[in-house]
Parts: sequence; structure tokens; C-alpha cells
Amino acid sequence: MNSAMLAVCQQGDILSNAIMSSATFESLADKQVLHLTTIGRVTGRPREIEIWFIVYHEKFYLFSERREAAGWVKNIRRNPNVSVRFGKCIVKAVARVLDYRKERQLWDKVQVIAERKYGWGDGLPVEITPVETPRAE
Repeated sequence: MNSAMLAVCQQGDILSNAIMSSATFESLADKQVLHLTTIGRVTGRPREIEIWFIVYHEKFYLFSERREAAGWVKNIRRNPNVSVRFGKCIVKAVARVLDYRKERQLWDKVQVIAERKYGWGDGLPVEITPVETPRAE
């Protein structure tokens, strides 16, 4: 993916496309939390959580304190299509759980960034990759 991605931003009842640049990612990196919506693996309904995150190479990384036991991680394992919300801006994305055996360098790098930002980064890292084609909800 290049330095731009598409996001869906809601403004009242108006749905509009907005382009998020690298600068936008950097401005989001300073925020403390994002809202992640997964699809419930049992109910099929949207499930939203508020969670800490970091930005690295135009992707979001979240950390599951409960590792594989977290409901949101189980939901991602079943259906990787997610959305990330900052205020009224919704970004469609695809999520995946990092594999320490195969991605040790990436795991360690995002853990260090989270440690700097929050003083904690020991959870299971989950990578959120924005998709280029937005879908209206």
C-alpha cells in the first residue's frame, strides 16, 4: 500500500470519502485510543472496543493483554474484516495476529514503540491494515 488510503468519514448523515496521508497517520499516532469494531464470532453482530494502539509503517498495532483469550482476538481469528474509528472517522481494515516465530523483528519493534508510548507493550500484537476501498455502513 502506498502513502495514501481511503477512509469513510461520517458527518451527520453525510458519508464522504477522505484520503488519509502519512501526515494523517502521524497525527493519529498521538491519540491515546481508537475504537475497534470486529464481527462477533457467535452472534455475527458488530462488537466495538476502545483500545490503546500505535502506528508503524502506516498500519495500526493493538495489543491484547489477554492474548488469544480476548474476545476481540477470537473475533479477528474468525473474521479479519474490521473497522477502526477515531471520532466520526471510520477506516475499514483487515486485521491479523502477529506470529512471534515468523515475525520476531516486527513484534519486537512494535512492542518497543508501545512501551515508549504507554509504558506497556507486553500483549499479543495485532496488525490492522487499512483497505483502499471504503464501504458505507
